[in-house]
Amino acid sequence: MTAVTRLVTIADVDDDAKRVSVSARHEAVLADGRRVLLLDDRGWASTQLWAAASADEIRETTRTVVGPDEPAPDQSYEEAAAGHWATLAGTLRRRGVAVDPDDLRRLPHDVVLSPRLLRRLGRTGAGG
Repeated sequence: MTAVTRLVTIADVDDDAKRVSVSARHEAVLADGRRVLLLDDRGWASTQLWAAASADEIRETTRTVVGPDEPAPDQSYEEAAAGHWATLAGTLRRRGVAVDPDDLRRLPHDVVLSPRLLRRLGRTGAGG
C-alpha cells in the first residue's frame, strides 16, 4: 500500500466573468505519483476584479475553501477540523489508501494555479 506524501489543490478560473471566481480541485498525492481526488465541489467568488487580484491571495483563499470549514454552532473549531480530516481519510480509505487523519492533517498542502488562471492574472508559467 502506498503512502500519501502531500495534498495539492488546483485552482482554476470558474467562469469568464471580469470578477474573481475560482474553482478548487483538492487531491492527495501518493508516493507512487498517483493522485486521489478528495474534493471537487469547492470554490469561491468575490467582487474583486481580476486585474486587482494577486496569486498569493488566490492561493490563500483556495487553501481555506478546501477546509476545514467553520464549525457548526454546537461544535468547536477542533471538533470541526477533526471531522474534516476524518472525512478525507475515509475518502482515501474507500480508494484503498490507509492514512490516519492526524497524519493527513500534517502533510504539506500546495496550491497550484492553473495556466488559465495565471493568464487571467496576467502571468505565465507554472509558478505564478
